[in-house]
Amino acid sequence: MNPHGPQCRGVNGVLQRVGDKWSMLTINALADGPKRFSELRRSIEGISQRMLTLTVRGLERDGMLTRTVTPSIPPRVDYELTDLGRSLQQPVGQLARWAVEHLTVIQAAQQRFDVAADAREGGKLDR
Repeated sequence: MNPHGPQCRGVNGVLQRVGDKWSMLTINALADGPKRFSELRRSIEGISQRMLTLTVRGLERDGMLTRTVTPSIPPRVDYELTDLGRSLQQPVGQLARWAVEHLTVIQAAQQRFDVAADAREGGKLDR
């Protein structure tokens, strides 16, 4: 695949969406079925209303979820994964399992890096 070709640029856009923290958490939160916006927001720790709005819009645009408005007072809005969105659950789950399995190794590497970076910065300040 040409790294500068249109197909690669398209893949980059898809990977940015599905690799986004909030998109992954939203897909995971909808794994057990449709949710109202407020339910979805409560199930994703730390997400703001604005960020959830942007996330569900992007996922809807990409065909990963559907938004259904039921006319009532107030209007009821439900979000549900499409077949395409459900097909992401397995790879997202695998990635999450990989992260959990390697978390201590990654944290140790980060700590070694930070200590070395602090030592380099400290040496520059002492001169």
